[in-house]
Amino acid sequence: GQAVQFDKDNGDTLWWDGNLKEMKNVRPAVEVLEKDVKDLPVGYQEITCHMIFDVKMGENFRRKARFVADGHKTQTPAAMTYSSVVSRDSVRICLLVAALNNLDVLACDIQNAYLCADCRERIWTRAGPKFGSEAETPMLVVKALYGLRSSGAASRALLAETLVKLGYKPSYADPDVWMRPAVRPNGSEYYEYVLCYVDDVLCISADLMKTMLGVQAVEVQADFKLKDNKIAEPDVYLGATLV
Repeated sequence: GQAVQFDKDNGDTLWWDGNLKEMKNVRPAVEVLEKDVKDLPVGYQEITCHMIFDVKMGENFRRKARFVADGHKTQTPAAMTYSSVVSRDSVRICLLVAALNNLDVLACDIQNAYLCADCRERIWTRAGPKFGSEAETPMLVVKALYGLRSSGAASRALLAETLVKLGYKPSYADPDVWMRPAVRPNGSEYYEYVLCYVDDVLCISADLMKTMLGVQAVEVQADFKLKDNKIAEPDVYLGATLV
């Protein structure tokens, strides 16, 4: 399409590389149907999909492609679509708590966060040309594909289950601020915090190397893959510059 033409005009393959990377990541989200579409159980809805493109300004103008389902065309119960995110006020309060209690802060991104969770809807689609040799093949959507109405809630539920396994509990004031009791190296007690905004995770602890690079990083990645396996001190979070 037009993205390929841009590559030809520019004499590079940046948009094509973005396409290939996205389709590699999204392929596990669908399964080829072993039977005719007419034999699907009652309740399955056909859906169309499309690609969207973006330029990541903060990543050396990296070209990014995203395979998205046309979820606005489906009928989905409201109970399956709600997903909360951490509030900016909660972020400010937790960063203040970190500063006052001499706690460290690290951040990470979950790669293709939605695709880690199972699809909550009965959806099938017919593969387009981006699927190469599988084009025109009917496929079941088995993971929470971007664009589906239920994907945000499914992804948040899976992340919540993972944090519960690690001993965290949601705070009463904000369900996307997770906390667990911990002990400093000097023996004093305090709380560790994890703040979640879709695929952006912020961890506050007195022993971050142990928390994120040790137990947490290993167990979280059993369900979620961290983007580029990168865990670092944040310079920006939710659009705000941190100094």
